[in-house]
Amino acid sequence: MRQDSRHEDLADDVHGRAELAEGERLDQLLAAAPSGTVYDPDADDVVQAELAAEAAAAADREAAVREAQRIAARADELQALRELGTLEQTEPRDGDEAARDELTRRAGGYVQADVDAWLARALAAHLGHYRDPAAREAAVGLLPPPVLDHASLLDELAHLAPGVDMDQLAFAARLATTEPEAAGDLAALLARASSGAS
Repeated sequence: MRQDSRHEDLADDVHGRAELAEGERLDQLLAAAPSGTVYDPDADDVVQAELAAEAAAAADREAAVREAQRIAARADELQALRELGTLEQTEPRDGDEAARDELTRRAGGYVQADVDAWLARALAAHLGHYRDPAAREAAVGLLPPPVLDHASLLDELAHLAPGVDMDQLAFAARLATTEPEAAGDLAALLARASSGAS
């Protein structure tokens, strides 16, 4: 049996096919309902599920925009602190790993050595949100290996020389920046040496 011409036109495009399928679904829905039933979208589970999915997607998009705005604002704040020369006196907050990534993105991928050193020191010294072991564990998946290796090296050096001032370990930042693999290797060597000595 041939479809009438308006249905043939609809069948030629994806949107038209979707309309046809929806029309057929509604016809079947009404055919199964008691005689005289008027279609009510509020009672249509399929429509309500679609509306709920659209609302959830819109809420997710709004949350993503708010999060991006929060990250951008924190990146602006960190940039201002570095320009004032007070970044080192600032404790990191939850989400600063994303702010670091935003600063790096703004710089065209250039590594932000001062921000990386700041985060490594805070991670090694358990400052700010890194006081929480869960935050330190999460940092492993949020920070790049050179920052993590730098933090590990600082941690091992601090164990080797208890009470050492972090300012005295500035050479670790230079090593982590210029030779990140060497920093990681040295941290691993010190860790093995300290575990063997204990």
